[in-house]
Amino acid sequence: MKRLLIVADRSMVVHTIRLALRQTAGFEVVGFVDGRMSVREALVERRPDVVLVDDLEDSDLALDRLREATELAPAAQLLLLTMRMQDAWLADVFEAGADAVLSKSMHPVSLGTTLREVVRGNVIHRYESPRRVAAEACPLTRRELEILLLAAEGHTNGQIARSLWVTEQTVKFHLSNTYRKLGVANRTEASRYAHIHALGESREPIAS
Repeated sequence: MKRLLIVADRSMVVHTIRLALRQTAGFEVVGFVDGRMSVREALVERRPDVVLVDDLEDSDLALDRLREATELAPAAQLLLLTMRMQDAWLADVFEAGADAVLSKSMHPVSLGTTLREVVRGNVIHRYESPRRVAAEACPLTRRELEILLLAAEGHTNGQIARSLWVTEQTVKFHLSNTYRKLGVANRTEASRYAHIHALGESREPIAS
């Protein structure tokens, strides 16, 4: 059971996270800390295995909380929950010590599943090669990855089926498996996952 500390400045965020974790085994919420203040005491007293930091209204505070966690809980996994995916912002987040970033656009159930997968290590580390990680950590088969990348480029199921010489039902089957493995709810979330994790870097032609 992983000990999870939530750092946020809005009760609604905490409620959403708790809702997500109700259907995701493996976590014990050991506390909520207002991210507008230092979390040093909570980190020392509650000894979390995972620290989930909300992207606070003041972004500098979110970075400060990540730095505190990096200093006082070096063994813990640090995750940021955010809506922003700009390269400059993500660079600051990882520089502050985050191990992974989770999108707020995910459905609560998907959030819980994705959190579990991140903690298990199924996420690209900021200093690792996307090609190597896609091969070693991505849970998708080569065919599922091929279909996901085509979907992320905006192709319809029919177009994908024709380009790969398979049926639309086969495409739907692979996409359904992909959503389940990635812990996402739909095509949009799966496409975002592919973009964030640079899965296209490992794409290779697949013989039909």
